Amino acid sequence: MYTTNASRGLPRHRSRHLGERYTRWALRALVATLVLALLWLVLAFHLNGQWMFALLFLVLGASMAVVFTRRSLMSHRYIFPAVAGLGVFVIFPLLYTIGISFSNYSSSNLLSEERVRAQLMSRSYQEEGAAFPFSLYREGELVRLYLEAEASSELDEAMAGQRRFVTAPLNLANEEARTIDVQPAEAPPQAAPLAMREVIAARGALQALTLVTPEGVELRMAGMRSFAPMLDRYQARDDGSLYDRRDDRVLTPDQETGFFVTDDGATITPGWPVAVGLDNYTRIVADPAIRGPFVQIFVWTFAFAGLTVLFTLIVGFVLASLLQWEQLRGKAIYRTLLILPYAVPAFISILIFKGMFNQHFGEVNMILDSLFGIRPEWFTDPWLARTMLLIVNTWLGYPYMLLLCMGLIQSIPKDLYEASAVDGGGPVTNLLKITLPLILKPLTPLLIACFAFNFNNFVLIALLTGGNPDILGASTPAGTTDLLVSYTYRIAFQDAGQNFGLAAAIATLIFLLVAGMSLLNLRLSKVKV
Repeated sequence: MYTTNASRGLPRHRSRHLGERYTRWALRALVATLVLALLWLVLAFHLNGQWMFALLFLVLGASMAVVFTRRSLMSHRYIFPAVAGLGVFVIFPLLYTIGISFSNYSSSNLLSEERVRAQLMSRSYQEEGAAFPFSLYREGELVRLYLEAEASSELDEAMAGQRRFVTAPLNLANEEARTIDVQPAEAPPQAAPLAMREVIAARGALQALTLVTPEGVELRMAGMRSFAPMLDRYQARDDGSLYDRRDDRVLTPDQETGFFVTDDGATITPGWPVAVGLDNYTRIVADPAIRGPFVQIFVWTFAFAGLTVLFTLIVGFVLASLLQWEQLRGKAIYRTLLILPYAVPAFISILIFKGMFNQHFGEVNMILDSLFGIRPEWFTDPWLARTMLLIVNTWLGYPYMLLLCMGLIQSIPKDLYEASAVDGGGPVTNLLKITLPLILKPLTPLLIACFAFNFNNFVLIALLTGGNPDILGASTPAGTTDLLVSYTYRIAFQDAGQNFGLAAAIATLIFLLVAGMSLLNLRLSKVKV
């Protein structure tokens, strides 16, 4: 005899099976919806010419469909979101950056060739000697526009017999783009024209107007006082080149540089990205204006990261050793005070130090001036700026080393110190023979991780010095306090040319260095890779 469900009168095992079936169908519907959404993104990116993003979402959608529809891959469903996130937010940006490093992608070579061609074809120019000075005349709530060519104007043949035009009454409160037909006029209206300040007030509506003459000539606003025929500047040719009507020259697409090039070799912006092979990496090595600053910043980056690890370790270890001193009272208070810098957000501490090191009004220079009569130029002298960075970064990093050293020192058996005391060992012997050897081995992987973090410490440089003072003679934005990561950022986003390709090449080198340090860290941690 079955035990029935009181609400539906169904056996419990049937009710459970129905619930599981509904759950499976709901899951399948959710997966199908996500797959369809990803396919829609694939189509959208493909239509916009972004084939790399289209390929990304195509792979993501296909893998989702396979994993969630095959029973043999059921165990992979739980880890799929993490793997998908790793692919979308880590692996794909990395591959995309490496791909950009082999191109001339920059603010000058940003659009696709089709969009560059369309942008050039949309350009127009004012026909010389065919301007129509205009006046505005009030008619009730509306305004009539009157145009009359100057006596010396050399009009186009299609307009040679007509020099005056007038529009129907217009509402200039409407600033939307409009095309208005104009009619021949014998004479201007009898009323007084509007003053220039009223013309200026209606400038937005006037600029949105396109006036069409009976002959089909389009007139657009060419200044605050006239309309003029605006002609298409470029004409497409069958061989892919463009003819410049205004300057009477031919523009030829150059697939090596990604620009349209004139007969005399001048390039026309904007351009489009093209593959340049190893040119960006070669520039880093071969161009003296880039190689010199790059090597200087490269050396400083390693020195900054290494010295930061050394100084923070020394300060943290000394303080941790003092806090283990048995005769010291109030250890809890000292621990709290020494760890407080770790609790304050780094950007707040950096901005506070930036004010304290101010060369004119900062507390540091006020104290040094009153004691020694000196006012160091912390932000203009390269070596003083680097010293300031190390001081601030040591302050920010020593609490982390303090916590590590405290934990490792407390894990050392007390019996070793007692045995050392029996043998006549003092504090220095205990430090060199017991404490340091026992904490350095487990501390080494953490020191390497700290080195890798400071190797890319962008926030400190950006907020404190901004990379300044600049390196003289550099062809790219480069400063004496820049790290490789901040140098890359300035090339990509602060340089006038925004050379994303060169920045991506440097970012790829940074990745290889950090990846090497990570592998070293794993080796030292005895983790098999």
